[in-house]
Amino acid sequence: MSFRHRPLPGWMHIRLAFVSICALTAGLSCPATKVQRPHTTIADRIVPPVGHDQAVLFFTGDTLGTLKPCGCSGGQLGGLERRKSVFDEASRAGRMIVDAGLLVQTSGEQDLIKFRILFEAFGLLGYDVVHLTAQDMDTAGNLDILNEGEKPFAVVVASGQGTGVSRSFAKELKAGESTVSACVAALDLRDASIDEAAALFPDGNASGRVNVLILDGCEGRVPEAMLKGVPPSVDCVVWPSDSDEPQLLSRPGAKPLVFTVGRFGRYICRIDVSVSPQGGRPTVRFVDIPVGERLPKDEVLVRLYQTYQQLVRDSKLLEKYPRIPLPQDATFVGSKACAKCHEYEYEKCSTQRHASAYATLQKAGSDRDPECVTCHVVGMEYTGGFVTLEQTPHLKDVGCEVCHGPGSEHLLTAGVAKTTAAEPHRPCLACHTPEHSGEYAGHKEEYMKKIAHKREP
Repeated sequence: MSFRHRPLPGWMHIRLAFVSICALTAGLSCPATKVQRPHTTIADRIVPPVGHDQAVLFFTGDTLGTLKPCGCSGGQLGGLERRKSVFDEASRAGRMIVDAGLLVQTSGEQDLIKFRILFEAFGLLGYDVVHLTAQDMDTAGNLDILNEGEKPFAVVVASGQGTGVSRSFAKELKAGESTVSACVAALDLRDASIDEAAALFPDGNASGRVNVLILDGCEGRVPEAMLKGVPPSVDCVVWPSDSDEPQLLSRPGAKPLVFTVGRFGRYICRIDVSVSPQGGRPTVRFVDIPVGERLPKDEVLVRLYQTYQQLVRDSKLLEKYPRIPLPQDATFVGSKACAKCHEYEYEKCSTQRHASAYATLQKAGSDRDPECVTCHVVGMEYTGGFVTLEQTPHLKDVGCEVCHGPGSEHLLTAGVAKTTAAEPHRPCLACHTPEHSGEYAGHKEEYMKKIAHKREP
């Protein structure tokens, strides 16, 4: 389904253009020479270096609107600002950078802002080609983004329909003293069969070529019958991700090499392309690189994310957040109202990290981002819950009513109505998800001990 939305205001375009100008004037573009390193922990584990006689294809995709990890716990992977240090392991002449698509999850206003930010980031990071899925094309149509002038990267789609897009993209890459021709094409299996991929690579069997096919419209396990139908000219197949981590789906040494890139931008996949001195088709090797916290940040991309935060703030998405009525006319009263009778519990909770949850958002500049705020305040998804710090200051932070439910009835009846049985309340797993709190799974009892606040009898 296609959702129509008005284009973003002109000032948003101006702000994004300003970021691009900053990137150019700061001289922070990718270096033209290859950075030579030994086996090194460029991420959070040892990654083999790029060989001097290799060309490299970098793949990202399935970002799904995750511009950076939330940062609420350590050890999180991802972030646009950390990708550059991985890409810079190869020279610009010897690399191709590809995004496989699925940029955002919905066509809501916040995801439309993210879509534009991602397009800007791809240009700043030196991407060569971006594949847009059918869902991405709907979003791009909502923004009319493909008609806004020439992009610094090619746009590839499965159908080849539309302005400024095609079904394939090719680039000559240096691999030592040799040259490799790398071609990326897209195919949607909902309206095409796998054998039609042969037409996308008319020179596919030529020496010194490596061909990559990005598939759309498929999910689940790779059918063996489909693999048998892949034309021999295809060296690699990018399969849609159903896991956060990249997966090598083909057997070792098998052709084509079939892999997924993982979700939420947590990994970058690297395909090392080697050319034999005797000639013939290049060989390929799959390497997955976690985008870990030890990777340096690129300041241009840091400023781009700050631009995103300002766009979210100026769009007043927090005030527009959809809210549902509380049952039985209940209301949230705030933790200080509980302190009148539950002084010990209130004082105990005041020393815990939940009590300063909103301050962490303010420090990060995300205190007007509804995707972040909802887990740092009381009842934002309900009428009468948190709206903004100015309107509802008594509901900031993770207070009593997040776990115990709205306290109005309990307060009015002097404790006769039990808030511990009240609904609705937010379960721990609503916020302590694998994405935001990776250490929570399997350690619930340890976490619960940290927030224990009931006085012993």
